[in-house]
This record gives sequence, C-alpha cells and structure tokens, in this order.
Amino acid sequence: MKIKKIMLGLLFLSGIVLFGCQKKEVNSDIVVTVANETEIADSTSKIKDPVEILVGAAASLKNVMTDIEKVYKEKYPNVSITFTFGSSGSLQQQIQEGANIDVFLSAAQKQMETLINDDLIEVESKKDIIENKIVLIVPSDSKLNITNFADIVYAKTIALGDPASVPVGQYAEEIFNFLNILDQVKEKATYGKDVTEVLTWVKTGNADAGLVYMSDAITENTVKIKAEAPEDSYSRAIYPAAVVKATKNSVASQNFVDFLVTAKAQDIFKKYGFLPIE
Repeated sequence: MKIKKIMLGLLFLSGIVLFGCQKKEVNSDIVVTVANETEIADSTSKIKDPVEILVGAAASLKNVMTDIEKVYKEKYPNVSITFTFGSSGSLQQQIQEGANIDVFLSAAQKQMETLINDDLIEVESKKDIIENKIVLIVPSDSKLNITNFADIVYAKTIALGDPASVPVGQYAEEIFNFLNILDQVKEKATYGKDVTEVLTWVKTGNADAGLVYMSDAITENTVKIKAEAPEDSYSRAIYPAAVVKATKNSVASQNFVDFLVTAKAQDIFKKYGFLPIE
C-alpha cells in the first residue's frame, strides 16, 4: 500500500511537470501551442555583443512588425532589427540573388519552400507563425451591390496582387477558379506589386474592388469588407519564418524567429487581425 501511494505521488508530480512545459492558448474553437520564452533563453544568453539583423518580411506584416519589434527590443536589447518589406516573391528573389537578409518572413509556403529547395534556408529554423484570411473589399463610400465573392464581376476595375510574385494574388486566382469566374475577373483586373498597393488602389477609389488579407482591411476605415473567401476555395494563408543560411548572425536570427511564436508575439498578431495556427 505504501509503494502504491509513492507511485501515485510520482505520477501526479510528473503530470505537473508536463503541464508546465507546454502552454496552450484558446480562442473560441482555436487551440494553439505557443512557445514559452524560457525556451529561447539559452540562445539569448549567447548574444553578448550588440548585433543587427535584417528581416525580409511580407508587405502585409508592415504594421504589426512595429509593435513586435518594440516588445522584442524590451526583452532583447542587444539585438537591433531592420526590416525590408515587399511581396514574398520579390523577397525570395532577393535572397536568391544574395541579398544580405538574415530572416525571411513569407506570406505563403510556396516562396519559403522554393528557397529550401535551393538550399538557401536553415530548414530546422523554419516555424509556421500565423494564418491570415482573404477578404473582398470596396471603397468605404462604394454603392456597388456586392455581397459575396462571385459579385466581384459587377465591378468595373478589380485590384489584385500579381500572382507571379504576390501570394494574395495567387490565392485570388485559386478562389476565382473555384468560383469559375477567373476569366471574367481577368478582363477587369489591375495587378499590384504587393498587397499594400492593392489596398491603396481600393481605398483611393482607383479600383472598385480588390482582394487583400483580413489583417490589411481591419486597420483601414477607408475600405469596407464585403465578404470573406470560402475556406475551401484556396490554400491556407500560412506565414512561415526561417533563418537564411547565409546569415552571419545565426543565433540572433533564430532567437527572433523563436520569439514570433511566444505568447507575447502571438497576442500582438491577433490584435492586428492575424490568426494563430490550429
């Protein structure tokens, strides 16, 4: 009987240890495991001297990264971050051409996988950070009778990301193919170099409608969200982050990638309309 009590006590303690090693954050039906900041403490302790890293990030991350950087610097003052924003395809090409980028933050898996296949990314460093949704927007003063994605054909001009290099443009083509209206949309489409340009064209009235990310649209009071794309109509918009192999600051770069999946960073992402990954 005494042995049984000891065994039960050990099992109880092991349960506490396992529970303490993992933190789960719940938002409605979404359950996501987030990293504990103690998990990156070891790498942080190795950054003894000031270091600067260059992060190539998708244009749709521009607003949120201001807050991310601020919180990160409070925790890790020895690491300075410079950002370069653009379409994921453009950043991919820059890395392929030898640009001095330490960390790549893509708005889609495609561009990241291409760099992995080119042996330009530290594969073990890759983490899927957040998810986004695709929405149809119009100028805030628009009188167009648009209630769903199929109605976009009623617009005279449609702003889209260039599918050759812009993930939101690639998702758009998937959606319109799903709805069997791609040819009709192409007749009215104007293609932007990144999602920020698409958003600008719509909010200034230079386009009657456009497709952007939810995180872009909710921060603008000059556009209206008319519909959210059906979930089964396009590939999930997952944002991966990884360290570029050519970096000379691998410890600091990995530290920043790891920070992006901590609870503090994830809370900031959610404030800007991004979703945790299920």
